[in-house]
Amino acid sequence: MIAEIGHFTLILAFALAIFQTVVPLVGAHKGWTSWIESARPAALAQFGLVTISFIALTIAFVTSDFSVALVFNNSHTDKPMLYKISGVWGNHEGSMLLWVLILALFGAAAALFDPNLPPKLRARALAVQASVGAAFYAFIIFTSNPFARFAVAPFNGRDLNPLLQDPGLAFHPPFLYLGYVGLSMAFSFAVAALIEGRVDAAWARWVRPWTLSAWVFLTIGIALGSWWAYYELGWGGFWFWDPVENASFMPWLLAAALLHSAIVVEKREVLKSWTILLAIMAFGFSLIGTFIVRSGIITSVHSFASDPERGTFILMILAFFVGGALVLYAWRANAMQAKGLFAPVSREGALVINNILLAVSAFVVFVGTVWPLIAEMGWGARLSVGPPFFNKAFTPFMVVLAIILPVGAILPWKRGNLRRAMRPLRGALVFGGAVAVLVFAVSTGNSGLAVVGAGLGSWLIAGSVADLWLRTGNSGWPRLLRLPRADWGKAVAHAGLGVTFIGVSLLMAWELEDIRVAEVGDTFPVGRYQVTLTGVEDVQGPNYLSTVATMQVARDGRQITTLYPEKRVYPVQAMPTTEAAIRSGPFRDIYLVIGDPQPGGGWAVRSYIKPFAFWIWLGSGLMSLGGLISLTDRRYRVAAGARRAAPAARPTPAE
Repeated sequence: MIAEIGHFTLILAFALAIFQTVVPLVGAHKGWTSWIESARPAALAQFGLVTISFIALTIAFVTSDFSVALVFNNSHTDKPMLYKISGVWGNHEGSMLLWVLILALFGAAAALFDPNLPPKLRARALAVQASVGAAFYAFIIFTSNPFARFAVAPFNGRDLNPLLQDPGLAFHPPFLYLGYVGLSMAFSFAVAALIEGRVDAAWARWVRPWTLSAWVFLTIGIALGSWWAYYELGWGGFWFWDPVENASFMPWLLAAALLHSAIVVEKREVLKSWTILLAIMAFGFSLIGTFIVRSGIITSVHSFASDPERGTFILMILAFFVGGALVLYAWRANAMQAKGLFAPVSREGALVINNILLAVSAFVVFVGTVWPLIAEMGWGARLSVGPPFFNKAFTPFMVVLAIILPVGAILPWKRGNLRRAMRPLRGALVFGGAVAVLVFAVSTGNSGLAVVGAGLGSWLIAGSVADLWLRTGNSGWPRLLRLPRADWGKAVAHAGLGVTFIGVSLLMAWELEDIRVAEVGDTFPVGRYQVTLTGVEDVQGPNYLSTVATMQVARDGRQITTLYPEKRVYPVQAMPTTEAAIRSGPFRDIYLVIGDPQPGGGWAVRSYIKPFAFWIWLGSGLMSLGGLISLTDRRYRVAAGARRAAPAARPTPAE
């Protein structure tokens, strides 16, 4: 009965989304007050209905109702409760239900917040948001029903993919979807502005907090996925340029560009066309990511489905919304003329360069991701585009971005002087150079990556500090504490990018790896450490069998830790997983992996020393924290720009 309630409320939410698409749009066009105001209760009711549907599916998983086909295919009675809950979205159908739940959540938030938002703009934005929801409700109901039942319930389920039975993957999809789907609000506001034919500073102020929220969630989601890959897959990498990793990275880059571009629209009323285009393309690449994961065109541990028919449906949704928005964009091009002028050396100029670098970087990632598919379809050639291509093609743009970021933050609006802007940054330049020299001095062999990355990261961190201090007007600490939170948020986020630069470059340049066959009792060196395999035993887990190794790590004859890497097998799916044992520290990780027993005796063992790995996720956390700090700034939460705008004409009542 609960599954039927969930299915019924999902259909009702679909019907309500159609109502919310049509009625507010007509009302805004005709100026009918009651029709315009219907958008808000419709958005709230739609969120309520899809929430009930999602709760119903969650109950089915928690209670192990195997009469529901989705529960049978993705759960098991012995599975821990955390993974019964995460199993709700650890599959195609359930993840799509989470998708529309988050879409409705953002629509409800837009209906409740922004009291200064013009009623017509709100109605149109909520109508566009609902139209996206209606398309995905139709996709779920007609191709991916999560509530389909068996006539006779099986005794037990097939269990969840073992790779997904992990805390990192339990929380990774919700955060990623909050970012993916959150960009729909920027898209909806962009299309609503195009329909009205007005893009101004007030619009930019309204769209920025939604974009920033989505960017923060996307940053957290990507970081969680990277962390999971680091410790769960057993190869010790944090990023492999997997197509699905790229699918989340491209919207992140475009969302970052959109954030910076919206600042220019808000402050100077220029780059309107470009900002609208970024809002369309950022959400468009989110839809591309959804298509890649569910169409079957790629094979990945991250993919949810491999059904070409479902992929075609999503491709049609992508073509309709992005194509339709681009047609509307071309039609309204004359309404987005810039009002201000600026010199090339100015903050606007720096932000334009910032946008170009981020957009081109996203394009490079896109080309590298889809080129093997194009080559196979066009010429029948099977190509592999891997990390070497991405590292060489992508890295130069990030290097230039890191160089200009601190300078652009200090340049004045409209017209600046580069020599004058560099004066407050002399200390940051010296600090970055000193760190680069220090890294070069302690490096051996191929040290170029470490030197450049550490120097640029230090330049970004010190530049953020210099920017904050400059904003005090040299008034000291009291003024520093009274700076707007958006200034603090920007500085923390930019410093976080610098920390990530340092972590990535030093890890890739200084990592040590040792692969060998070890007998129980063997001791072997890994860099400055000595690792001893003291024992291997079989352990019974709640729903898996595990081979656990005991490995002692010493340095200079003194034991510093004992680690327990595992090799698990989940009997229901007969699938092995690797559980690396990691001793984390602020400046290095000791990373041990136990493999399979070898025919001649002994065990395959992989050992890594990973310098500054912690800094990668520390930097991601700081970037997210910076975004959250900015969101607490009152200027983000209250559309002050709306108060400066001329009041809109009052709509007339419906006849």
